[in-house]
Amino acid sequence: MLTALARRSTPSAIRTLSSWSAVPAGPPDPILGVTEAFKADKDPRKINLGVGAYRDENGKPYVLNSVQKAEELVAASKPDKEYLPITGLAEFNKNAAKLAYGAESAPLKQGAVAVTQSISGTGALRIGGAFIGRHYPKAKVIYLPTPSWGNHTPIFRDSGLEVRGYRYFDKSTVGLDFEGMKADLKAAPEHSIVLLHACAHNPTGIDPTHAQWKEISDLVKEKNLFPFFDMAYQGFATGSISNDAFAVRHFVSEGHQIALAQSFAKNMGLYGERVGAFSLVTADPEEKARVDSQLKIVIRPMYSNPPLHGARIANAILSDAALYAEWETEVKSMADRIISMREKLYNMLTHDLKTPGEWGHIKSQIGMFSFTGLTAPQTKALAEKAHVYMTADGRISMAGLNGKNIEHFATSVDAAVRGNL
Repeated sequence: MLTALARRSTPSAIRTLSSWSAVPAGPPDPILGVTEAFKADKDPRKINLGVGAYRDENGKPYVLNSVQKAEELVAASKPDKEYLPITGLAEFNKNAAKLAYGAESAPLKQGAVAVTQSISGTGALRIGGAFIGRHYPKAKVIYLPTPSWGNHTPIFRDSGLEVRGYRYFDKSTVGLDFEGMKADLKAAPEHSIVLLHACAHNPTGIDPTHAQWKEISDLVKEKNLFPFFDMAYQGFATGSISNDAFAVRHFVSEGHQIALAQSFAKNMGLYGERVGAFSLVTADPEEKARVDSQLKIVIRPMYSNPPLHGARIANAILSDAALYAEWETEVKSMADRIISMREKLYNMLTHDLKTPGEWGHIKSQIGMFSFTGLTAPQTKALAEKAHVYMTADGRISMAGLNGKNIEHFATSVDAAVRGNL
């Protein structure tokens, strides 16, 4: 017979005394869940359109030639592995800001842009949220487009900001709800922060036109709102670095003191290297120096300093004219392939299959993602019956389509819309 002490020491008793016994299971990540289901599927026709990463014509991850050459240059220089400063690789910061703001940017020329390297775009947003939560004196409310990238809400909530939404997507037109967006921004309290996707809006693929961006800039100025840009896809939307930076550069030229999160995951294919930058436009070099000092205080207890290798690769491309030109060509090639998939899918659904509904949004949307307009039951049927995986809201990564799988995708969508799956 077990003694009282032995009974208390049995594995089941120890488990009940665990410090973590009350921790609830969290909900599955909607994107990772799609990938897990895709990996478990053994059907050779399976297609994963959930992942937000570029795939080549064969559905494989793509390492840019310019990135390979830059990495070779970095390796040949036999660099050390010492810690970076808290705000990262200074030369990379300078070139990242130049890429975003443009070489002729007045604040850049005046030395009035505070920049820090970050752990990709997510890290840039988190630094920005923490800095604004601590130092922006006028409001602690940030407005996000509805819908927005799923990680925006937890990033800003964890930064101590109250998250609200403004209208962005019009389900009836599968397009931009521009009037709703303007009405919500007009109704926002003065000095609120507004998060804007600079280009290739995630998840809808719908961007304002240049004329609409100008209206938004005027409205933000009129309401004294603070613009925070997330630019994760510069070059990846239209294939033009400068065109994709239009909103950022226009706002700055109009005198806005913006915050900006940049990522080099998509446009350089540096997903796992985690290369990004966060920047703030300040009034003058003296104010910039004070902001820099406080950015360091925000970053130091977060992760101390950023990764080194990816920043060296990105900087090698941004600082070498030949590599930069090759990179620009590759970015345009990736964007053009996605655009060609949009054209092909639209033609298949509209002309070849005569799928019920209006599919013009497939072509008018831009960037890696498309809101197809498919319903949750239809996406479920597509996964279960056709082995086509996407998020439940009907968002697909256009980069996951290619000449070998687009016909299966189009015919499957046609069957789902007709209720024949």
